[in-house]
Amino acid sequence: MALCCHAEYSQETRSVLPQKNPPVGVRSARNRSRRGAELIEFTLVMLPMLALSGVLLNVSWGVFTKSTIQRAVRLGVRRGVTLTADQLPDGSDLTTIVKDTVQQNAMGMLAGDSRRQLIKVHYFKPPGVGSTDPVTDVSGDTDGNAAGNIMQVGVENYSLIPLVPMIFSFREQPVNNPLVFSVYSADRIEPTRNQPPIGQAP
Repeated sequence: MALCCHAEYSQETRSVLPQKNPPVGVRSARNRSRRGAELIEFTLVMLPMLALSGVLLNVSWGVFTKSTIQRAVRLGVRRGVTLTADQLPDGSDLTTIVKDTVQQNAMGMLAGDSRRQLIKVHYFKPPGVGSTDPVTDVSGDTDGNAAGNIMQVGVENYSLIPLVPMIFSFREQPVNNPLVFSVYSADRIEPTRNQPPIGQAP
């Protein structure tokens, strides 16, 4: 009986006794292994997040730039189709005023002579009523801005450099190809008693 109790007591005692900590060398090896695993996990998560952030920045920048230039073009058309000769500064003309309006409302995205050359102002004569003929480009005519004709203002082949270069492979150079786009807006020229000079178009 005493032996049995002694055996039970020994088992219970061993179960409640504190376990010995592993040696210091084993603990440090485990900590280094955990830190290495955390670094690998951080890298695997961070790289896709950076790539996604770059895509979002480039898309947002492209949409903002195109919408800003599109708005500037619409404002140029709106002013051009209602402008009269009395409203022009001395020595100016309709095409020049329209281009100035587009450039001033583009938030600096069309600043400079090189960017101004991308602004094109065309004048078209629509076909007669019931005709299926295409419109006629009368931009080179002195009366191309006659009432009833169509004024088309556009920014052609605008080149936009992305904010963040795209990395598709670590073995290749980052891709920094520009985004090229064009925007247009058009409206019919309103009648006026004092038609302004057309200027040099487009």
